[in-house]
Amino acid sequence: MICGKEILSQPVIQIISFMFKRIYIICEGETEQEFCSNILSKYFIEKEKQLHCPLIKKTMGGIVNWEHLKKQIEITLKTDTTAFVTTLIDYYGLYSKHNFPNWDKAEGILDKNERMTILENGMVNDIDKRLRNHFIPYIQLHEFEGLLFNEEDYFYKVIPEEELIGIDELKKTFKEFDNPEMINNNPETAPSKRLQRIIKGYNKIVYGNILADEIGIQNIMKKSNRFRNWIERIEKI
Repeated sequence: MICGKEILSQPVIQIISFMFKRIYIICEGETEQEFCSNILSKYFIEKEKQLHCPLIKKTMGGIVNWEHLKKQIEITLKTDTTAFVTTLIDYYGLYSKHNFPNWDKAEGILDKNERMTILENGMVNDIDKRLRNHFIPYIQLHEFEGLLFNEEDYFYKVIPEEELIGIDELKKTFKEFDNPEMINNNPETAPSKRLQRIIKGYNKIVYGNILADEIGIQNIMKKSNRFRNWIERIEKI
């Protein structure tokens, strides 16, 4: 899948493919894939970056054992030798059974940001040393949907009043968390679970894109430090 192709003519696509730096973002699921395709691609096309947004192949959506993800990363890097590869996967739902490098070491660290850094360092160091310079590991803390809790007003702007049924929980979430990325890693209180209670008939792909588009990448970056650092690393390629 090549993000944003549908809005460009074939000659323009060929020029972009030749001139622009290609970035593959391997996405955990369709929500992340749609976000990269519809939101991130527009942001990066102005920075001469062309995004390709494949799902994790083994599951076509859903986290897998590290060895499967590693294989996909290395095959992509070997196939397109001038491109870069990164990931957009959630820490929420990631367990020891997935055998990510440095897992036990990371789980002993209380600071969640440091924990993610240890896991990401383990990922890049486990990639073939001939390829790793073109790999940027990224794990979203805690869940992609956390980025949508940017400002309370965005919910009132884009969600119909009759569908916004959990206003008390919405207000409570913003009161408890200044940094959206810190909204907790728990089956009851994870960002996606909160959104299901806040928005009637919540569809994570549809509402995820509506909210993200309204917020905008720049505003997401202002509130979410790890996400900002990831975007800035890609920008520097």
